[in-house]
Amino acid sequence: MKALVFDGQLKLVEDYPDPEPAPGEALVRVTVAGICNTDVEITRGYMDFRGIPGHEFVGVVAEAKDDRWLGKRVVGEINLPCGDCPTCAAGLPNHCPDRRVLGISGHPGAFAGFLTLPTANLHGVPEGIADDEAVFVEPLAAACQIVRQVEIGPQARVCVLGDGKLGLLVVQVLAPLAARTTLVGKSVDKMNRLDLPDLERVLADDLHVTRCFDVVVDCTGDPAGFATAMKVVRPRGTIVLKTTAAAAAPVNLAPLVVNEVTVVGSRCGPFDEAIRLLEERKLDVRPLVSARYPLDRALEAFDAAQHPDALKVLIDFNP
Repeated sequence: MKALVFDGQLKLVEDYPDPEPAPGEALVRVTVAGICNTDVEITRGYMDFRGIPGHEFVGVVAEAKDDRWLGKRVVGEINLPCGDCPTCAAGLPNHCPDRRVLGISGHPGAFAGFLTLPTANLHGVPEGIADDEAVFVEPLAAACQIVRQVEIGPQARVCVLGDGKLGLLVVQVLAPLAARTTLVGKSVDKMNRLDLPDLERVLADDLHVTRCFDVVVDCTGDPAGFATAMKVVRPRGTIVLKTTAAAAAPVNLAPLVVNEVTVVGSRCGPFDEAIRLLEERKLDVRPLVSARYPLDRALEAFDAAQHPDALKVLIDFNP
């Protein structure tokens, strides 16, 4: 099969071996895959991953021991836990210390003709959801995870920092729940892609530092994002981190103590909820697609995904 492989350099391999599904796994023919910021970071050394990257996908089950999956259009959860450790037994498989992660850690990913995943990770895609929408299920689920971790009441004032792919998904999930939602970004064009009439859009350079927001979500992918969040969250408010960019940034944590601010890390989320939102047309992900490329031009797709104006760049396996 053709596959996009990272071995210190990103390259397209014409005759990469087809994956063999292990017991309990399905073989999935990839239809469409999306390039995520994590995929770009992998090419810069993140997780020291070697192999086939990619974790946002929609595909069709080509092989599975359970015949009910054969021919089904599916998306898949990306964490492959061990199932035996105390963390898994506690009901936290996504935090299993020995987990593998599709296209990120220890398991070949979606930028190839085929991938394998446990059937337990698969979710069927309803007919009414197009491939270009289904490919957003994984990042949309990550946006939905915020609601599981933080209460967004009808009086809440919410600020989302970052007008990239995830930020625009998070805004669409949270805005219907809050009294007021503000999106802070660097691009008027990106922020205006959302059809949310009541959404307040503020350019980052014009953001007034007032501690007025009950919940601030950092989706910037920028080490400075956390510092900005601390400046605008109210005392006893909550900051939700959806980025690991601040890993090496020096941070003054004193304001968190003085203002009694809660900080919540947030990662993967509920696929069933994301699929429901798409099926019921509660939000629209289609304006977030910037470009699509066939697999033969995947290297160009990666270049395009790193352009400042880009949102979601897709790799189409059936152009």
